[in-house]
Amino acid sequence: MILNISGRTDIVAFYSEWLINRLEEGFIDVRNPFNPNMVSRIMLEDVDLLFFCTKNPILIIDKISSIKKKIYFHITLTGYKKDIEPGLPPKKDIIKAIIELSKLIGKENIVIRYDPILVNNKYTIDYHIKAFTKICELLDGYIEKILISFIDDYKNVRKNYNILQYRKLLEEDYKKIGISFSSIAKKHNIYVHTCAEDRNLTEYGFIKDECMSKELALKLTGKKYKKWKARKNVPCQCVEMVDIGVYNSCKHFCKYCYANFDEAKVKENNNKHDPKSSLLIGKLNKNDIIKIRK
Repeated sequence: MILNISGRTDIVAFYSEWLINRLEEGFIDVRNPFNPNMVSRIMLEDVDLLFFCTKNPILIIDKISSIKKKIYFHITLTGYKKDIEPGLPPKKDIIKAIIELSKLIGKENIVIRYDPILVNNKYTIDYHIKAFTKICELLDGYIEKILISFIDDYKNVRKNYNILQYRKLLEEDYKKIGISFSSIAKKHNIYVHTCAEDRNLTEYGFIKDECMSKELALKLTGKKYKKWKARKNVPCQCVEMVDIGVYNSCKHFCKYCYANFDEAKVKENNNKHDPKSSLLIGKLNKNDIIKIRK
């Protein structure tokens, strides 16, 4: 089993104490977001890989040595400021943490996500090229891959359009991004790729690859995995993973996020968090039905 930690919230940034407690106790409970009385219990003995997705790895650095499972990181790092990503610490601190993490687990186990690219009057194509250049310069020798994606029409994106004010990308925009990003990354021995994008930019040197392909999963775990069934309506070939996060619980409050769409609910959920609970948010109830997930 591969655990996705997490596509629903940033457990690393906000709930790392809880995560370490669960790893030490040997199991994690996950409430079904569509059927709240159903709880999946994940036994750590069944877990082959911890696939971390975060925007801020700072707080888990000193805990890495205590984790005995195989680790793989996706870290989102963009050039946006507080108007778009209000809850993040300074980017220089995040970059410092990425470098430290690379030294601990190896650059082959870290992927940077320049994700998502949105273009408006402030965040122009040239702005993104400059930001991407800076990231590649600062992380030269510490990473091998950068994954990029473009903004999607999520509920939260539409709600925050007055802030994002993004425009539709033209073919000339894709060309400029493709040529520039490929050239910049190549100078620093980094390759860029896309996953499940309509415009994968392979004609400009990008690699079309999955976030967690069958080949990568086999390399990391020694096991073969099926395609992720939960993404049957998405043009994605990633292998099946189990997400242990909870929607509307991330305090980064990024204006483009698909997993947060109710800031009041985020605060409510955060208040329900107990680092000693088996659940990320709240506690088990007497009416809950717990099933071991294999």
